[in-house]
Amino acid sequence: MKRLSVIGLILVVAMTIGLASTTQTAGKCMTCHKEKTSGMYKQWLGSNHADHNVTCYDCHAADRKDPDAFKHEGAWIATLVTPLDCGRCHPNETEEVSNSYHAHAGEILESADAYLAHVAGGHPIAVVGCETCHGSKVLIDPDSPNKLSKLSWPNSGIGRINPDGSKGSCTACHTRHTFDKAQARQPEACSKCHLGPDHPQKEVYEESKHGNTYYTNIDKMNLDADKWVVGEDYHIAPTCATCHMSASPNQKVTHDVGQRISWTLRPPISKRKDNWQAKKENMQDVCAACHEKQFVDNFYYQFDGVVRLYDNKFAKPATEIMKMLKKNKRLKRPASFSNKIEWVYWELWHHEGRRTRHGAAMAGPDYAWWHGMYDVAQNFYFEFLPEAEHYNDPEVNAYIDELLNENPMHNWLNRPTSELKQEIKSGEMQKVYEKMFEEDK
Repeated sequence: MKRLSVIGLILVVAMTIGLASTTQTAGKCMTCHKEKTSGMYKQWLGSNHADHNVTCYDCHAADRKDPDAFKHEGAWIATLVTPLDCGRCHPNETEEVSNSYHAHAGEILESADAYLAHVAGGHPIAVVGCETCHGSKVLIDPDSPNKLSKLSWPNSGIGRINPDGSKGSCTACHTRHTFDKAQARQPEACSKCHLGPDHPQKEVYEESKHGNTYYTNIDKMNLDADKWVVGEDYHIAPTCATCHMSASPNQKVTHDVGQRISWTLRPPISKRKDNWQAKKENMQDVCAACHEKQFVDNFYYQFDGVVRLYDNKFAKPATEIMKMLKKNKRLKRPASFSNKIEWVYWELWHHEGRRTRHGAAMAGPDYAWWHGMYDVAQNFYFEFLPEAEHYNDPEVNAYIDELLNENPMHNWLNRPTSELKQEIKSGEMQKVYEKMFEEDK
């Protein structure tokens, strides 16, 4: 018993000494950074972390064996704070993020998207362009003061591949060093990356009724509330977080942004996600906080119709033609994107097709039509098809002839305007597209 008591006493003394040492180190960090980087210090000082005595050292402390650890003012620390570090206090959120598409965004480094940036642009633009949003693989430079290579740091991309093996960056949304929940709930948190010609969610949101109402009523959004349930704690408008992450009366907060998305609208041809029915119901539940059921069901009926229209009228034929040209070895240059038709096809689906689908998904009519399907149609009929015909491939030309002359969605090109207008007026033209509104099985 005496031996156990002595061992217990030793453990208590050791823990006390360790705690005192940690506290001393943390105090040293704050004292120095208050002078050297006052903005960073003040951000932390006004944060919930500071209110709960979470210090610099609590997040940045490292094991000397960590690949990015370095000794600084007598303590082993790491510049990067990764999801593994955040997960010590936020395990549920970390697990959800790790399961999300966000955490895998850095895998673009090996995709066709990054390929284009590297070969058509060059490595520097891939670093400051693609990798800044998607995340980079953080490289170790043993000669650097903080052991992080200048080629990969700074980087807070959402799918950053960290030296400890974790994927993601919490600071992509919870900007350091305040990590303010109100800031993460606002659309600007997402709009750093979700904007531009290929995925203009920022612009679509701003033109939609949701965005219009939000920006004219920000003071009514209760953004600082601890509990932030749509329909209960605020009701004036939704933000990106409302629909994709935040709590509803029937759902908890989730950091897995894919749990309420039923379509994958990124590829040339849209795909239903795994378990898409449940994910669709999850999003409809959020909508139901402000809209009645018939409104929500009808919105999805129209949105799904646009997705199927784009897929069947333009994406599938264009993709089929590209497959034929490659199979028949008609592309003159061997490298991807070294032939003009590859660029035309890329912009058809990667820019114009995405704008169409996202415009419909987020109730942005201008992006669904003028910046979307209008551009898709103009590109398809007067850029893509003529370029495909230049290759003089019999199989391709026969496919295009049948498409334009036999397919009722495309044969309008060879008919009189007066006849087409009469069919629109009578409803005959609309019947051609009835299948676009059929429910997926």
